[in-house]
Amino acid sequence: MLTRKIKLWDINAHITCRLCNGYLIDATTVTECLHTFCRSCLVKYLEENNTCPTCRIVIHQSHPLQYIGHDRTMQDIVYKLVPGLQDAEMRKQREFYHKLGMEVPGDIKGETCSAKQHLDSHRNGETKADESSNKETSEEKQEEDNDYHRSDEQVSICLECNSSKLRGLKRKWIRCSAQATVLHLKKFIAKKLNLSSFNELDILCNEEILGKDHTLKFVVVTRWRFKKAPLLLHYRPKMDLL
Repeated sequence: MLTRKIKLWDINAHITCRLCNGYLIDATTVTECLHTFCRSCLVKYLEENNTCPTCRIVIHQSHPLQYIGHDRTMQDIVYKLVPGLQDAEMRKQREFYHKLGMEVPGDIKGETCSAKQHLDSHRNGETKADESSNKETSEEKQEEDNDYHRSDEQVSICLECNSSKLRGLKRKWIRCSAQATVLHLKKFIAKKLNLSSFNELDILCNEEILGKDHTLKFVVVTRWRFKKAPLLLHYRPKMDLL
């Protein structure tokens, strides 16, 4: 079969952010038009605007941040196409935490180590067909024994109700992974309150409605002013239900 090599330069326009002109990091897509940008670039832009930076379509008149979502597929493609980009980004994140005197989150440590081990095994020719079954069995056993939740970066949260139409939670203090999203919290609250749908809820931080795809780590870094205090979030029925 004939293969055609494509230079990275030829596809740069499809894997770079129009706002910073760099390769996409934490790729985030506008649901209205499917244009993709770095999350930090797009969030900063939408603090002052409500239109797509590329096509200028109105994302939402008042809450554009609710209509953007993390694009894992695009980010995986970018990391595979650009050599060393993922390692460089992980290194920058580790340096950022060291500079602040904070412990490096477990997910950043684990992602880098697992990627390095995977590359080393292929370079050394250690992956053999007759060993694959034994390796899979040992990995499954290891997954059962390990507690990944505790090794992940954690966030302490207080969930308060600020509407008379909903009751408060009996246990409003929870601790969960920093990689959990606002959507996970909506589903959790809906389950506890026996709501028919989690789509009936809005979750707010500092009186600002949070997008469903925002991770708790992202909320803490960009929205929470009291870094050493537990994250305080409020929930209420959606505005169109009030």
